[in-house]
Amino acid sequence: MNRGLFIVFEGIDGTGKSTQLPLLANFLRNRGLVVVETREPTDGPYGQQIRALYSNRNQGTPQQELELFLQDRRQHVRQCIQPALDQGKVVLSDRYYFSTAAYQGAAGLDPKAIFARHAFAPQPDLVLLLTQTPADSVARIRNHRGDVLNDFEQQDQLEKVAALFASFEHDCIVRIPAARPIAEVHASICQAVLSLLTNKGVRCSD
Repeated sequence: MNRGLFIVFEGIDGTGKSTQLPLLANFLRNRGLVVVETREPTDGPYGQQIRALYSNRNQGTPQQELELFLQDRRQHVRQCIQPALDQGKVVLSDRYYFSTAAYQGAAGLDPKAIFARHAFAPQPDLVLLLTQTPADSVARIRNHRGDVLNDFEQQDQLEKVAALFASFEHDCIVRIPAARPIAEVHASICQAVLSLLTNKGVRCSD
């Protein structure tokens, strides 16, 4: 490939993105493709500031929160995503600017304005939007992961976020029902990705 492929996992918390991404990475590597796995927020200085908001989101305004995400993403694009794409690799990212539009949109900002501020960011070839009810997500976070809900994971917040994700109509989005066994979700993801590879004329081994 002269340019790599950019595939993004999106969805509300608890939909299984962090489980499904490495499964897809292995699927693609087994077919001879070079894969980069990454995530947002990153582990960089801006990403660390964002992670500090998980336990106390009242540290700043929604606009300040948005600026942190933009700074983190600029660095992510510059240091990781764009170089990998230029080298013909497949980049898999756990979250991207669709999450920013949904989560910061739910905090009161304009999602369309957030999308407009991402002219610097490469558009994904495919967005795998994992979908399930916020109630299912909260149950999975509490019961399967054994975690305490952070400030971004409260059910009333996730209801607003899910509604915004449902409103996005970008052509690159494929919705994947996530409230199913892991293997079934993975199979649906692989089907969507194989369709993308075919459309892009990417040759890979069986």
